Parts: sequence; C-alpha cells; structure tokens
Amino acid sequence: MRLSLSSVLVAALAAESTVALSWTGSWFTKAAYNKWHETELERWLSDHNVPYPTPADRKDLENLVKSNWESKIARPYNDWEPAQLQSYMKFKGTEAKKGTESNKDSLVNQVEGIWHESTGTATNSYHSVKDWIFDGWTDSQLKAFLDRHDIPAPQPRRRDTMLALVRSNYESIAKKVKEASSYPGDWLYETWSESDLKEFLDERGVPVPQPSTRDRLIASVRRNSRLSVQYVKENAASASASAQAAKESLSDALLDSWSDSKIKEWADSNGIKVPQGSRRNELIALARKHRDLLTGDKVASSASSAFGAATSNANNQYAKATDDAQLKAEDAFNEVIVTWSDSRLKGFLDARGVPVPQAGKRDELLKQVRLHKHKAASGYTAWTFDTWTTENLKKWLTSQNKKAASKAGGSRDDLFKQAQDSYASASKAGGSNYASVTSYLSSATGAAKESTFDNWSDSELKSYLDSYGIKTYQGSTSNELRAAARKNANYFRYGTTSPQGTLFARVQSGVQSGAQWVFNWLKIGQAETGSQAQKAGDAVKEGATSGKDRAAEAAQKAGDKVKEEL
Repeated sequence: MRLSLSSVLVAALAAESTVALSWTGSWFTKAAYNKWHETELERWLSDHNVPYPTPADRKDLENLVKSNWESKIARPYNDWEPAQLQSYMKFKGTEAKKGTESNKDSLVNQVEGIWHESTGTATNSYHSVKDWIFDGWTDSQLKAFLDRHDIPAPQPRRRDTMLALVRSNYESIAKKVKEASSYPGDWLYETWSESDLKEFLDERGVPVPQPSTRDRLIASVRRNSRLSVQYVKENAASASASAQAAKESLSDALLDSWSDSKIKEWADSNGIKVPQGSRRNELIALARKHRDLLTGDKVASSASSAFGAATSNANNQYAKATDDAQLKAEDAFNEVIVTWSDSRLKGFLDARGVPVPQAGKRDELLKQVRLHKHKAASGYTAWTFDTWTTENLKKWLTSQNKKAASKAGGSRDDLFKQAQDSYASASKAGGSNYASVTSYLSSATGAAKESTFDNWSDSELKSYLDSYGIKTYQGSTSNELRAAARKNANYFRYGTTSPQGTLFARVQSGVQSGAQWVFNWLKIGQAETGSQAQKAGDAVKEGATSGKDRAAEAAQKAGDKVKEEL
C-alpha cells in the first residue's frame, strides 16, 4: 500500500499531541551533535553544503556544526529563495509587505516573525531521529526496510504497527550493519530507488538538485524530512482545533433550538439528574457540561448522527483533499507535455539518461516521459544550457574557445546551439577536456535558475517557447511570456511539480478542505433533520465564525497558489 501526503496528514492528526509532548516535554542540556561520530558530523555538514577541511579532528567538525546549526536547523528559511519565502508566508496566512516581494533579506525577516518552531524544539528533535525520519515513508518502503533486515512484518500489516516495529529495531539494525544511527547515512535508504527519492522530494515541493546523483538525492531527502512533517503537523493541529470549534458550536446551536422539555427529555434518556425547578439557563448549562453525550443521545438522533458522520469522516476527507491535489498536479503535468514538440520530449528523456526510442511514435515518447516523470537528471547534458541567458552562454563559449562566441553571432538561439555542440564535442572526446567542461558547469549552473527569465527579451522568450512547440500570439505581454517559459522550464527540469511552495499549498488545501467539508456536511444534514437542524446549522455558521473564516481564507489562498503553480 502506498502512502501519500494525505496519509501523513491523517497520521499527524492522530499523533500530533503525542509528538508535541515527546519533543517539548523536556529539555536536553547538550546539543545532539555533541555525541555524534565524526562521520555523522561530516555528513551533516555535507548535507547542508557547509565546507569543512579534510582531514579535520572531531572538535573542529563539531564547532563547525555548532556555528551553522542555528541557521540550518532552527532557521532553515535563511537559505530559501524569495519565491519559497513568499509561499511560506501565504501558507501562514500573510502577504509580503508591498515593495519587498523580491528583497530576500526583508522576506527572511518577515518569515522569522511567523516561523512555526522554536530553536529548542528543533534542536530537541535531533536527539531521536527515529521518531520522525520514517514519517514520510510509504507502507511498501517500511515493509522493504523490515525485509532487508530480516524482521518479519506484523500481520495484519498496519502502518502504525510497522512504524512502531521499525522504530523499536532502528538502533539494533544500525548496530548490526555497523552504521551510525544518530544522523544516519545512505544505508537507511538502500531499498529506495532513485525515482523513489525524487518522488519523495517532488511530492513535498522540494527543489531537486539538477543534475543529481544518488548521494545528493539522499542528502536532500534527509535534510528535508523533518521540516516537511512539521508543516503537516502544524496544519493538522489547526484543523483539529477548527473541528472542535465546530463541534462546540453545533452542540450550542442544538441546545438553543430545543425547548425546556426537550432538554429534560434528553437528560433523562442519558441518565442525567435535573434538579427540580431548574430554569432554562441552568438546563442549558447542565447540558453543556455533558455536551459529549449530544452526539449519542436518543432524542436528537438525526442531528447527532449527521454531526457524528461529519466528524468521523473528516480524516477521510483530509486524505481525499490532498490526494485530489496530487492528481491535479499529475493532470497538469500531462496537459503540459502533450503540447511539447517531439524534440522536447526526447530532450526530457535524454537529460535523465533514458534511452530514446529513435523510431518511436509520439505516443511512445509521451508514455516514456510519464513513466520517468520522477527521475532526476543524472548528469550534465547538452540540455544543461536550456535556460542560460545570452550573457552566461557567451561566458561559457569564451571559456571553451575565445572565437566561439563571436562565431555564434549574437542571438541566444545561435549561442545555445553552439554551446550544445561544444558540450557534445567535449563529451565525445572525454578525458581532461571533458573534465574541465564538467568542472566549469558545476560552478556555473547556479546562473541558470528560473529568475534568469526576468532578463530575457520578448523575442528570446518566444523563441524559447517555440522550442517546446508552443505557439505565442500577438498581444501577449512580457509577463505572460515569462510565466509560460518558467512553467514549461520547471516541468522540463523537475518533472511532475514546480519546486516552490507545492507542499505549503497541498497541505493547507487538504487540511482546510477537510475542515470546510465538516461545515458543508452539516448543511446537507439540515435537509434531513428538519427545522431543528436548520437552526443548528445557522448557529454553527454564526458561532464558529473564527474557525470557518480562517479555514475558508486559508483554503482560498492555498487554492490560488495551486492554480498559480499548475
């Protein structure tokens, strides 16, 4: 059985209070990395792109981790791009201050003010990585891990029992394979394919390093595992609070709609003694004291069963909402690739090292692209230059051959073709020539981010879209051309999802849609339970304003974000 983000969400709702207690109920006097092995310290530094000397003694490594811990663990947003910072702010229900949308320093300061986690909580979690590092694993991945280490999976095979078994055996497994367990290495993911690793990151909206290796994919999964679970738990708690507010409002509404005799009848049927001469306000106060019984009393069975169905199925609706978001992302990918030219489809496969069916029909190309949508680019290819600016292409060509840039004329198309040919020639020759090429690319590919489209002319954008087989029309604005170029480039580079904000939008859309569904279900119940439920439903809408409005507002923003990305 496969675990999607929705399953993580449901599990988070059930376990949120337990996890919160285990992470914040006590404080450790020493940081977790004080007891890490040298290899674990080096691994953490490498995962977080912190250079370290080799060889280095353990104390130097520990000090280096210590000096970077605050920024990498407690304040990871320091390394985010403006788009991701803005996505998080929308996820938290706020907007960037006017005029600061592209100012990273200002956005970082704004995110710092609404960040969801304290330094102590973040640090504390690393004293027991087994408590969270498996949370995002699928059921089949948990089963494969148990099988790999000769531990019989529990029958029936339920997720919670498999998680408990994996966690209880984690240290002994690490000891058996002679590996460190405090900050685990690649051994933990040896049963995962590279596509599994890429899909994990895709689903959580984490930019996948391109081109990538297995080691880099694992590092990215390890670095982002805890943070992605935290987003889900935070919103699960918010949804749970909204559901509780709805429950209280509904019970109040039911009581307000009942006559005194109806309240006494309900109390009697539930074994609640009513003092003689009780006034209405005293009767309502008594009923509220036993409000949990309102979902199981015999008098208002229709209304209570409606509410019971709503609350008991809320988790399923959370799951459905997030699954729907995932399906929409898949559909959006399919809608995009069917507009691509055959050369672009072949380029997508070529960039991922997938053999391209030379005589294959278009349907076969599309099939292969869909099949490898989660596969990461495994190395540099001629397509590495795809989003490079004219200036970057000239620098590259000049580094290879001083005459190349002038020979290529001035258009970006000519420079791009020349760069591809130069790369292909070096790749074919191999040896030191190819090594120098890849060394240059390794240091230069940072210049080919999505933001480079901001400096492109309209003619360059139209030409770029033409390479996908996408027609542009007279009257298209620069912003429209740029958005189309960015969307297609993202899909070409990352596969099924765009890299920024997807997790924020999907989680919040799922959670808040679940909360909204409770209210919608109650409105349906009104027709079934008559005037009593009608009054109750009206009061719910009035009495639970804060919970509903918050859910609706967040759901709207999340929906807007999904539409913007897809």
